[in-house]
Amino acid sequence: MKKGFFSRGIFFTMMLVFVLVLAACSSEKEATPAPTANQGEEKTEEKPANEEGVYSIDDFNNAKTNEGTAIEGGSITFGLVSDTAFEGTLNYNFYSGNPDVKVLEWFDEGLLTWDKDYVYTNDGAATYETSEDGKTFTLTIRDNVNWHDGKPVTAEDLQFAYETIGSKGYDGPRYDSSFTSVVGMDEFHAGTADTISGIEVLGDKQISITYKESTPSLLTGGVWTYPLAKHIFGDMDVAKMSSSKEVRETPIGFGPFKVETITPGESVTYVKNEDYWRGAPKLDKVTLKVINPTTVVQELKSGGVDLVDAFPTDQYKDNADMSNVEFLGNIDRAYTYIGFKLGTWDEANGKVVSNADAKMGDKNLRKAMWMAVDNDQVGKRFYNGLRWNATTLIPPSHPEFHDSNNPGVAYDPEAAKKLLDEAGYKLEGEFRTNPDGTPLEINFISMTGGDIAQPLAQYYVQSWAAIGLKVNLEMVEFNSFYDRVGNTGKDDPNVDVYQAAWGVGIDVDPSGLYGRDALYNFPRFSSEENDRLLAAGVSAEAFDVDKRKEIYNEWQQYMVDEVPVFPTLYRAVVVPVNKRVMNYAIGDGTGVYLNELAVNADKAVVAE
Repeated sequence: MKKGFFSRGIFFTMMLVFVLVLAACSSEKEATPAPTANQGEEKTEEKPANEEGVYSIDDFNNAKTNEGTAIEGGSITFGLVSDTAFEGTLNYNFYSGNPDVKVLEWFDEGLLTWDKDYVYTNDGAATYETSEDGKTFTLTIRDNVNWHDGKPVTAEDLQFAYETIGSKGYDGPRYDSSFTSVVGMDEFHAGTADTISGIEVLGDKQISITYKESTPSLLTGGVWTYPLAKHIFGDMDVAKMSSSKEVRETPIGFGPFKVETITPGESVTYVKNEDYWRGAPKLDKVTLKVINPTTVVQELKSGGVDLVDAFPTDQYKDNADMSNVEFLGNIDRAYTYIGFKLGTWDEANGKVVSNADAKMGDKNLRKAMWMAVDNDQVGKRFYNGLRWNATTLIPPSHPEFHDSNNPGVAYDPEAAKKLLDEAGYKLEGEFRTNPDGTPLEINFISMTGGDIAQPLAQYYVQSWAAIGLKVNLEMVEFNSFYDRVGNTGKDDPNVDVYQAAWGVGIDVDPSGLYGRDALYNFPRFSSEENDRLLAAGVSAEAFDVDKRKEIYNEWQQYMVDEVPVFPTLYRAVVVPVNKRVMNYAIGDGTGVYLNELAVNADKAVVAE
């Protein structure tokens, strides 16, 4: 969730103009050879209108142009752009927030990589084979893949990760259908079996995992490939792992860099892993530090950082000609959305329990709130076209399955008023009542950030007020925000509506976000039809790509109709990279890895 800022005076003037204009119209898991540029054909489909000051993702390449000659060694500073500290759950098996992923990516990785089409390859730390019936995956870990403490990464380490996540004591967010689909996992989780029968260690470096059914998702992210070091965690209580010093203070992985020091929530210093299986990194050292969105431009221009995880796109227009960087860009595997709380999480049974009597339970109310906001103008005016109107819950980062012909719900506040009238939400003075005549007051939370965060949330509140809805806004910092919407399994009853963002996985299957057994199903939406469509998307018939496309088109329309959430903006990720940096690319399947990262000078280039 990246936040940006405008100069405050200019921004609030723009915001006022924006609101007046809208009123006049009617009233926010990871790779092969050679760097690649953006695929134009896949991106023009969602390209915003060609207006002055409005940009398109088509304007960018995703691989850095190399200049000069790489020096031996050297170091860089990486900026994690955030208005809040990273939580510090630094293990793939336990983390939940995107900032922690940005810390993890430098020192750990999965056993398998994938290509630009999100299909597993045999170029990673392990190779794989599938059985003839497609139900069994056999992974063979390379002999030279070792943990940072020198111990080999073994098949037992991967088995241990499955056992940990499947344990009743596990307190992380991973246990969902991708694990319950493993043969024997249900029995292990219930405590009626001591082992997971579908997982077999075949040797020190070889393991097989058998699934109940063969699904197309198994080839595109459906196999969990992040081992957990058994020699470190093996004797530890599962319930205490995520808060242990081995996760928070002295984490290890088998990636290109080792963690040297951590200043909790603020910075991490990494040193090269000489024993990295792809080959020792070219850089000696990497420093990661959290940078507030309000200071990111200053840090980049001064050379205080060499690159950042993502540049606030609202600031791009004023800094597009920054002289000491090259801007890279790609369609983000993410979208922002408005979510409606429709139930709770049943922690004991690990599933969503929807409540038909929830305050936001009427889909007419939810649809009206979607109709009331003009996200096309939000993308252009707040983000200069580098975020744009979202229509469905499968983003264009997955062009094969994103339904570009589905328009979503159009901006039409007059139609929204009419829909509310017909649904019985009567206007009594300035605001509407519930159909039973009781006052309707909606509590809305959104995340803090740069200068845009609160005014954008206020825009939504004003848009809803324009159709007669009284909505109370509360701004909440990142970590507290996700605790309140249900990241820990506890849903804050005082939250009715929230604005958030999802980074989606490489696999198109949306079950991990909207399945009945998904902790990340924060709206707590469930239905038999949703169950049916999600199951069909990973069924045997879905091996036919056209059939899978048909199923997910139907699911996308179903979610447009039901509106448990509505997408607001698709996103470009824009990354400025100092001109001294070499061998760097963003996006999936580029074939450019962090051990190749290099610099052509000891110090960062400073802006002129």
